[in-house]
Amino acid sequence: MTDIELTQQLGEIDAMFVQVAPAAESADGRLVLKNVAESTLFFSDRPQRVVGHIHTSQLVSVWDDGENSFAADPPNAVLAFVGGGDGLPSDIVVEISDPILAGSDLSYAATVLDGTLPATAGACTLFIDPFGNPASPVSLAGMNRRDRRRGRR
Repeated sequence: MTDIELTQQLGEIDAMFVQVAPAAESADGRLVLKNVAESTLFFSDRPQRVVGHIHTSQLVSVWDDGENSFAADPPNAVLAFVGGGDGLPSDIVVEISDPILAGSDLSYAATVLDGTLPATAGACTLFIDPFGNPASPVSLAGMNRRDRRRGRR
Protein backbone atom coordinates (compact mmCIF):
# COMPACT_ATOMS: atom_id res chain seq x y z
CA MET A 1 0.00 0.00 0.00
CA THR A 2 1.37 3.43 -0.93
CA ASP A 3 1.51 6.31 1.54
CA ILE A 4 -1.29 8.07 -0.36
CA GLU A 5 -3.52 4.99 -0.20
CA LEU A 6 -2.78 4.67 3.52
CA THR A 7 -3.61 8.34 4.12
CA GLN A 8 -6.90 7.99 2.21
CA GLN A 9 -7.87 4.84 4.11
CA LEU A 10 -7.10 6.39 7.50
CA GLY A 11 -8.92 9.59 6.56
CA GLU A 12 -12.03 7.73 5.37
CA ILE A 13 -12.46 6.00 8.73
CA ASP A 14 -11.57 9.09 10.83
CA ALA A 15 -8.74 7.12 12.39
CA MET A 16 -7.43 8.26 15.74
CA PHE A 17 -3.90 7.32 16.75
CA VAL A 18 -2.22 6.08 19.92
CA GLN A 19 1.52 6.14 20.61
CA VAL A 20 3.19 4.78 23.75
CA ALA A 21 6.61 5.34 25.28
CA PRO A 22 8.29 4.50 28.60
CA ALA A 23 9.18 8.18 29.14
CA ALA A 24 8.71 11.68 27.78
CA GLU A 25 10.60 14.95 27.96
CA SER A 26 9.84 18.49 26.92
CA ALA A 27 12.12 21.41 26.17
CA ASP A 28 12.18 24.38 23.82
CA GLY A 29 8.58 23.85 22.68
CA ARG A 30 9.07 20.20 21.75
CA LEU A 31 7.58 17.07 23.25
CA VAL A 32 9.84 14.02 22.98
CA LEU A 33 8.51 10.48 23.34
CA LYS A 34 11.59 8.57 24.48
CA ASN A 35 12.02 5.09 22.99
CA VAL A 36 8.56 5.30 21.37
CA ALA A 37 6.95 2.01 20.30
CA GLU A 38 7.74 0.98 16.74
CA SER A 39 4.04 0.71 15.93
CA THR A 40 1.26 3.25 16.27
CA LEU A 41 -2.22 1.95 17.00
CA PHE A 42 -5.08 3.43 14.99
CA PHE A 43 -8.78 2.97 15.57
CA SER A 44 -12.09 4.40 14.47
CA ASP A 45 -15.33 5.01 16.28
CA ARG A 46 -18.72 3.62 15.35
CA PRO A 47 -19.94 2.51 12.89
CA GLN A 48 -16.65 1.24 11.36
CA ARG A 49 -14.85 0.15 14.56
CA VAL A 50 -11.63 -0.46 12.67
CA VAL A 51 -8.47 -1.21 14.66
CA GLY A 52 -4.96 -1.72 13.37
CA HIS A 53 -1.29 -0.84 13.61
CA ILE A 54 1.08 1.03 11.35
CA HIS A 55 4.79 1.61 11.80
CA THR A 56 5.39 4.82 13.71
CA SER A 57 7.75 5.86 10.91
CA GLN A 58 4.82 5.44 8.47
CA LEU A 59 2.68 7.90 10.42
CA VAL A 60 5.54 10.39 10.31
CA SER A 61 5.96 9.82 6.55
CA VAL A 62 2.27 10.52 5.78
CA TRP A 63 2.06 13.53 8.13
CA ASP A 64 1.87 15.99 5.23
CA ASP A 65 0.00 13.84 2.68
CA GLY A 66 -3.39 14.90 1.36
CA GLU A 67 -5.66 17.91 1.54
CA ASN A 68 -6.57 17.41 5.22
CA SER A 69 -3.10 16.43 6.34
CA PHE A 70 -1.77 16.94 9.83
CA ALA A 71 0.72 19.43 8.34
CA ALA A 72 -2.17 21.51 6.92
CA ASP A 73 -4.30 21.22 10.08
CA PRO A 74 -2.18 20.15 13.08
CA PRO A 75 -3.99 17.71 15.34
CA ASN A 76 -4.84 18.09 18.97
CA ALA A 77 -3.54 15.34 21.20
CA VAL A 78 -3.82 14.25 24.81
CA LEU A 79 -0.63 13.20 26.59
CA ALA A 80 -1.48 10.93 29.52
CA PHE A 81 1.52 10.25 31.72
CA VAL A 82 2.89 9.08 35.04
CA GLY A 83 3.95 12.22 36.90
CA GLY A 84 6.83 12.67 39.24
CA GLY A 85 5.23 14.67 42.03
CA ASP A 86 2.25 16.44 43.51
CA GLY A 87 0.55 19.07 41.42
CA LEU A 88 1.33 17.50 38.05
CA PRO A 89 -1.76 16.76 35.99
CA SER A 90 -2.27 13.22 34.80
CA ASP A 91 -2.81 14.50 31.27
CA ILE A 92 -2.47 17.58 29.13
CA VAL A 93 -3.92 18.72 25.81
CA VAL A 94 -1.49 19.89 23.13
CA GLU A 95 -1.50 20.75 19.46
CA ILE A 96 1.31 18.83 17.78
CA SER A 97 3.20 19.44 14.55
CA ASP A 98 6.55 18.86 12.85
CA PRO A 99 7.23 15.24 13.87
CA ILE A 100 10.88 14.17 13.89
CA LEU A 101 11.81 10.53 14.36
CA ALA A 102 15.45 10.29 15.47
CA GLY A 103 16.44 6.73 16.26
CA SER A 104 13.85 5.51 18.75
CA ASP A 105 12.82 9.00 19.93
CA LEU A 106 9.87 10.81 18.35
CA SER A 107 9.52 14.54 18.92
CA TYR A 108 6.78 16.99 18.05
CA ALA A 109 6.53 20.75 18.21
CA ALA A 110 3.92 21.12 20.96
CA THR A 111 1.64 24.01 21.83
CA VAL A 112 -0.07 23.49 25.18
CA LEU A 113 -3.84 24.01 25.03
CA ASP A 114 -4.71 22.80 28.54
CA GLY A 115 -2.50 21.75 31.46
CA THR A 116 1.24 21.98 31.97
CA LEU A 117 3.79 20.06 29.94
CA PRO A 118 6.24 18.45 32.38
CA ALA A 119 10.00 18.60 31.78
CA THR A 120 10.11 14.83 32.31
CA ALA A 121 7.49 12.14 32.74
CA GLY A 122 7.40 8.39 33.11
CA ALA A 123 5.32 5.97 31.07
CA CYS A 124 3.09 7.89 28.69
CA THR A 125 0.48 7.53 25.99
CA LEU A 126 -0.23 10.10 23.29
CA PHE A 127 -3.78 10.07 21.87
CA ILE A 128 -3.93 11.92 18.53
CA ASP A 129 -7.11 13.22 16.87
CA PRO A 130 -8.15 12.19 13.32
CA PHE A 131 -6.79 13.81 10.14
CA GLY A 132 -8.38 17.24 9.61
CA ASN A 133 -11.03 16.77 12.32
CA PRO A 134 -9.86 18.34 15.61
CA ALA A 135 -13.41 19.38 16.52
CA SER A 136 -15.11 16.15 15.44
CA PRO A 137 -17.47 14.35 17.83
CA VAL A 138 -14.80 11.66 18.30
CA SER A 139 -12.03 14.14 19.09
CA LEU A 140 -10.22 12.87 22.18
CA ALA A 141 -8.71 16.24 22.94
CA GLY A 142 -12.11 17.91 22.53
CA MET A 143 -13.74 15.44 24.93
CA ASN A 144 -10.94 16.00 27.44
CA ARG A 145 -11.40 19.79 27.34
CA ARG A 146 -15.19 19.47 27.71
CA ASP A 147 -14.76 17.16 30.72
CA ARG A 148 -12.35 19.60 32.39
CA ARG A 149 -14.73 22.54 31.83
CA ARG A 150 -17.59 20.53 33.36
CA GLY A 151 -15.41 19.69 36.36
CA ARG A 152 -14.75 23.40 37.03
CA ARG A 153 -18.43 24.33 37.16
